[in-house]
Amino acid sequence: MMASQDAQQTQLLSSPLLLKTPTTLHRNLQTHLPGKCFCFNLIKFNNMYMVEQDKTHNQSNQNQNQNQNSPESSSSAKPTLLQAIQLIASLISLSHSIRVFSVKWQSIRNKLEDLLSSLTSLETCDSGQNPSLSAAIPAILDTINECYDLSRRCLDFSYSGKLLMQSDLDIICTKFDSHTKNLSEIYNSGLVKDSYAIVVSRPGLGASRDDMKFYVKDLLSRMKIGGTELKKQALIGFNEVIYEDEKYIKISVEIGSLIGLLVNFLDSQEIELQEEAAKAVSVIAGFDSYKSVLIRAGVIAPLIRVLEGGSEMGKERSARCLMKFTENSDNAWSVSAHGGVTALLKICSNGDCGGELVGLACGVLKNLVGVEEIKRFMVEEGAISAFIKLLKSRDEVSQINSIEFLQTMAFGDDKIKQMIVQEGGICVLVRVLDPKSSFSLKSREMAIRAIVNLCLSSISTLNILMNYGFLDHILYFLRNGEASIQELALKATFTLCGVSEEAKKAMGDAGFMPELVKLLDAKSFEVREMAAEALSSMVSVPRNRKRFVQNEQNLGFLLQLLDPEEGNSGTRKLLLSVLMSLTSCHSARKKIVHSGYLKNIEKLANAEVSDAKKIVRRLSSNRFSSMLSGIWHS
Repeated sequence: MMASQDAQQTQLLSSPLLLKTPTTLHRNLQTHLPGKCFCFNLIKFNNMYMVEQDKTHNQSNQNQNQNQNSPESSSSAKPTLLQAIQLIASLISLSHSIRVFSVKWQSIRNKLEDLLSSLTSLETCDSGQNPSLSAAIPAILDTINECYDLSRRCLDFSYSGKLLMQSDLDIICTKFDSHTKNLSEIYNSGLVKDSYAIVVSRPGLGASRDDMKFYVKDLLSRMKIGGTELKKQALIGFNEVIYEDEKYIKISVEIGSLIGLLVNFLDSQEIELQEEAAKAVSVIAGFDSYKSVLIRAGVIAPLIRVLEGGSEMGKERSARCLMKFTENSDNAWSVSAHGGVTALLKICSNGDCGGELVGLACGVLKNLVGVEEIKRFMVEEGAISAFIKLLKSRDEVSQINSIEFLQTMAFGDDKIKQMIVQEGGICVLVRVLDPKSSFSLKSREMAIRAIVNLCLSSISTLNILMNYGFLDHILYFLRNGEASIQELALKATFTLCGVSEEAKKAMGDAGFMPELVKLLDAKSFEVREMAAEALSSMVSVPRNRKRFVQNEQNLGFLLQLLDPEEGNSGTRKLLLSVLMSLTSCHSARKKIVHSGYLKNIEKLANAEVSDAKKIVRRLSSNRFSSMLSGIWHS
């Protein structure tokens, strides 16, 4: 039974304990060690209760249950470590009262908080077996005493000269940095073992700001002093809280050293630490008010290094961060200066990268294109050919992003448009529209938009498009496409009508007009209007007017839509414009007169609709001429 209790005692002391209050501790011990007499010194520090064994009271029990090589060294090191913690806490408090050299003392205060975090983490460890730690504590105490002396002289204004005091303060800062680095090396050496680690629980909803700050500081301690696994768990815990509550981000920024630590983790050789750090930076960068803090911490360069040599997930998170930073063009130069453009283009050119990563890289590059000099550098680096190659990808995300990037590059730049044409961009875009291909609807929609924006501004590019069968593909989607792509095909048709007479003739020959007539009765006003305008433009060509009239259904449906009782007043003016063009053709006038829908035009004329009155006059003149012709021939 005694052996079992001793085992319980050993397990309790070697496993993490959640110590919030003395009552919690007492209940914990009574639960795990019933009837066992075991004494502790309970020390309160920064609202956290730390447990220290009462060495004098428990020495007899330890002599019976432990071997002889551990108690003495532990009992001598612990109080000294605690003394350093208490002195630093007191010195931080004292420093707030100093009114001279405020910038220097703020820097010293930051160094002291870093050192305090490191010592607090080591307080929960068994330091007796590590001579390096035992030797480090006295050196730390010496530096603290030096700093106390400087603080008193600053408070009393008893220093001999400003320059000399500034130099002394700089030296103290350097010493504190050295101590913190030394403690980190001691912990990472693996010689210090966790004894009874105090686990700070994550604050619940509605927790006070002090509790939240204490939790973040505990995570910071573990990130600084812990081994790889402890650091990773701390980063995961940090990401969880900042994702759920922005207050934690604000606290982290106020602490200061945490942001710098996250930036340093981006250069870690441990991939998991790198990935978690990139995730944290991405969340923080999502808030405009904190972006500048990350920029000042030098986050751009390590993010680009992750792009160059990190894992796939690390690269994705890094690219996501850079996309947020480059929303502000002021940061574009920093990305370019650190080799970001080259790294991003390499990702887009590498066929092994996933669509998600390529999409994010494209997003960053699109943000950078706004700076003319960077855009020119991209062109020199072969961005046009790289993205035309990416257009051929079967990955939808990569394909769509490449189309968007090329459009952004070419916006308002005829030279780049010409480069896209010369390097075969039109051919690839038209191939995406081929109904026989397996490209997605989204890719086809993007391809139509790109062709309209890039290729329909000149006759020369139009001729290339027609040679590749562009008109046939557009006509197919006008007839058979889903609503979204049908509307885009209609917009392309409308745009083509404004390019040249030859384009209108080619569309008339291909059979566009019957499809446009069908769309005159569409539910969407925008579609009806666009179809009517395109049709009006097409029938302005004599050859198209004759072709239109040859199909009696075309003319009959058009006249039917002019019925005043049908309520198509929104597009009526456009329909009358089409009809006006048709009345230039003798066969059209004849068919209108003999149709059963002439009354619709006459009703509109009687209602003082000017275009309708013009059409009636034309038709009346035609009927009078016919009568004279009949009399003459009789």
